[in-house]
Amino acid sequence: MKYTQLGRTGLKVSRLVLGTMNFGPVTDEADSHAIMDAALGAGVNFFDTANVYGWGENKGRTEEILGSWFAKGGDRRDKVVLATKLFGHMGAGEPWPNDDKLSALNIRRAVDASLKRLGTDHIDLYQFHHVDRSTPWDEIWQAMDVLVQQGKILYVGSSNFAGWNIAQANEAARRRHSYGLVSEQCLFNLVERRAEMEVVPAAQEYGLGVIAWSPLHGGLLGGAIRKEREGGAQRGATGRSAEALANTAQRQQIQAYEDLLDKHGLEPGETALAWLLTRPGVTGPIVGPRTVDQLASGLRATELELSEELLASLDEIFPGPGPSPEAFAW
Repeated sequence: MKYTQLGRTGLKVSRLVLGTMNFGPVTDEADSHAIMDAALGAGVNFFDTANVYGWGENKGRTEEILGSWFAKGGDRRDKVVLATKLFGHMGAGEPWPNDDKLSALNIRRAVDASLKRLGTDHIDLYQFHHVDRSTPWDEIWQAMDVLVQQGKILYVGSSNFAGWNIAQANEAARRRHSYGLVSEQCLFNLVERRAEMEVVPAAQEYGLGVIAWSPLHGGLLGGAIRKEREGGAQRGATGRSAEALANTAQRQQIQAYEDLLDKHGLEPGETALAWLLTRPGVTGPIVGPRTVDQLASGLRATELELSEELLASLDEIFPGPGPSPEAFAW
C-alpha cells in the first residue's frame, strides 16, 4: 500500500480510503468486520464514516459497527486514521431545532454521540458533511477549537463544499489562528469532473487533501454495460447509473470507455480508481465494498500504472471542464 500525507498535515494516510456506508444497511456486522480486517491487513489505514450512516431508523448503526470492531483489540483503533462526519439530524422525521447542521450546540452533541458509538476517545478527522449557510464561521471554528483542545478531535475536514466555501472557511480560521480545514471530500470521478474547475484548485491552494467519493459514479464506471449484457446483478441498476444508461449519448460514452479498456485488458472499476490516483491534489478515492472480493478489486487499483496514451484516451472520452475562469471566459 502506498501512503501520502493528508493535505498540508503530517498525517500519513493510505491512497485508498475505506468507505463504510454499506456497513449495516447492506453488509452485516460480521462481514463488515471481515472487510475491515482485510483492509487493515492490506495496509489501508484510512477509514471514513458518518454519524447518519445506517440511515432511516438505523442512523448511527455504521459507527456502532466500527466501534464493535475496535473493541476486538489488536491495536485496531491505533492503526486506523478514523474519519467521521456531522451535519444531518439523527432522529426520525423532521429535526427538532438545533438537532442538525453546525451550530456550536449541535457540534457538541454530535461529537459526544459519535465518540460513544465508535467506542473511542477521539476522532482523527471530523468532517462537515455539508455547508451550513446559517451559522457563522466564527461560531463553527470556536466550537471545533474547543474539541481540539479537549482532545476529542485532531483535524477538521469538509465535504460537498464549493471552492469559495473552502476559501471562506479557511480565511475565517486564519483570522482566529485556527488550523482550518485539512481535507475536502467531494464527488469526483471520470464522469463527474466539475470539481476540477474550482474545488480541487481551492483545496490545493489552501493545503487540503481531496478525498473523492463515488469514484465509480454509482457503478456506472464499474463495467455497467457489460454487467447489463451478462445479466449480472449490479449496483448501477438504479439511481445515477440507470439514468445515465438511459441517455443515448452517455451510454455511448460508457460503451466507448468499456471498449477502450477491453483493448488494454483492464477492468473498468479498477481503472476508474487508478485514474483518480493520477489526479493532482487527490489523496485517494473512497471505496465502499460490500464484500471482501470487492475490496480486493479496489486494492488492485493502487498497483495499476496508466500510460500517458491511455490517460489521453480517457480525456477524449470524458473531457474535463477545464480550469477556472478559462473554462467559462476568455
